[in-house]
Amino acid sequence: MADSDEQLVRLARAWVDQDPDPETRAEAEDLMRRTEAGDAAARDELADAFGGRLAFGTAGLRGRLGPGPRRMNRVVVAQTSAGFAAFLRERAAAGETSERPSAVIGYDGRVNSDVFARDAAEILAGAGVAVTLLPEPLPTPVTAFAVRRLGVSAGVMITASHNPPRDNGYKVYLGDADDGAQIVPPIDGEIAARIASAADRPVAELPRSSDYAVAGDDVLEAYVDATATALLAGAAAPASGAAAPRAASPELRVVYTAMHGVGSAPARRLFAAAGLPGVVAVPEQDRPDGGFPTVAFPNPEEPGALDLAFRTAREIGADLVVANDPDADRLAVAAPHPGSPEGYRALTGNQLGLLLGWRAAERHARMRGGSPGALACTIVSSPALRAVARAYRLDYAETLSGFKWVARVPNLVFGFEEALGYLTHPEVVHDKDGISAAADAIALTRELAAEGRTVWDRLDEASERFGHFASAQITVRLDSMADSEALSQRLRRTPPEEFGGVAVSAAADLLDPGLAAVPANVLRYDLADGCRVMIRPSGTEAKLKVYLDAFSDSGGAAERRRATEEALQRIERSAREFLDASLTWAGAR
Repeated sequence: MADSDEQLVRLARAWVDQDPDPETRAEAEDLMRRTEAGDAAARDELADAFGGRLAFGTAGLRGRLGPGPRRMNRVVVAQTSAGFAAFLRERAAAGETSERPSAVIGYDGRVNSDVFARDAAEILAGAGVAVTLLPEPLPTPVTAFAVRRLGVSAGVMITASHNPPRDNGYKVYLGDADDGAQIVPPIDGEIAARIASAADRPVAELPRSSDYAVAGDDVLEAYVDATATALLAGAAAPASGAAAPRAASPELRVVYTAMHGVGSAPARRLFAAAGLPGVVAVPEQDRPDGGFPTVAFPNPEEPGALDLAFRTAREIGADLVVANDPDADRLAVAAPHPGSPEGYRALTGNQLGLLLGWRAAERHARMRGGSPGALACTIVSSPALRAVARAYRLDYAETLSGFKWVARVPNLVFGFEEALGYLTHPEVVHDKDGISAAADAIALTRELAAEGRTVWDRLDEASERFGHFASAQITVRLDSMADSEALSQRLRRTPPEEFGGVAVSAAADLLDPGLAAVPANVLRYDLADGCRVMIRPSGTEAKLKVYLDAFSDSGGAAERRRATEEALQRIERSAREFLDASLTWAGAR
């Protein structure tokens, strides 16, 4: 056996000696045996698991379950929690928290989420942090809400959101001056340094304590009450002489899927509290199941993910389909459409962002007309929100990707990202929230139905008023996140001069200092006709994403739609040729 292999085996043996989980111990021991026997595949897996450490960044941790410092497991969670506790203690000593450091910990229904949450609670409590553990698997937005509700220094959410089934993660929020928002640089680097120090100690030496509180139902109840109050306060008043919508309108039929996640019960409670129609669940996907047996990827954006929801919708003649991802921080919406073979068509993230942003702007004008307010989206989202902000005299901001940036925009009224993330009530939660956004989408659909209109009619109205914005995406799946970074570097070295026969009028590399809040691996190309191409590697998955945007304000809604569709087709063909020239695509699409 080569010296490098012997070193890997020694690292794995040292890991096994401190791992409290029999399943990951057995997995590591099997990899060691096979490596010693000359199994190349086992050696590669061992090298990947033990050749480095899972990086802690602004999304916290996210990775595949398994043994080793580059996987999600009990050792990594304990070390991460010890490092985070050290950071919180130092923050308190510097006067950056109001009192003894404190944290609330939530978790979803993924494999080992409950185990990791208890480990985090014990390690943080053992380090002197006052800990409140949420009582059951709950949505990520509830944890984000709880940071502000409980007035704690920090929040931890054990989730991998919409990642593949065998992934899990460790997401961090900060309270006090950060007001329940996700961490941003340089805080992530400071926490990562303390995690690295904690990892130098054997896990058995990290103090643990069971002296932590377990919350009751009051946190979820408070979230439901606060969100329902915000929804009802901002509801459009009925037209003069018209009756208010009935609390449980039988005319609006809604199908809901939790995508095997934790959103169903909280969503139903919110819908009922806000006087919205009851929903018909997709039965196979309504209860938490970390195996996600009916979907390859538990992400509403993925092809086929909504197939069972569409089946249920056809069975009951639904007017709306609403889907949350497994931790319920994202939302997909579909409505009947004659042009779709399934009978239903999903709105794109940009279309729903436009509708919910427009609704939020109207709500702000009714309730706080003349007071400061801002609409915000990420740089790779459609710029349609800029036109809405201009019409309602609101500020507009484009941020780097991620709600860690969107939620921090001053005077935020509404924010979104095209990847199905929406923040409709910033006064309640400082992160994207698929449950409150779902309630807003249902309320909007009911208001339109009362006028004999649909969401598609509302989008046509938006096209007439603000101009038509259309978007498309190209996704390149790769073997690793390192591969997606390498591909973006290759594209950077060979910049395009045109797309679809239209010259690139301006190019920006957001890694260049001063172009973004922090340098970001994003390439932006503005075309001479007002269209746009953006390229970036995903921050959470092994993907390269290309975002295409087109605009037209000539003619009626149908003409504008047709013009942007033709422009997108031209740009997409050209963008694929550009990518093909930089990469052998075998197996990558």
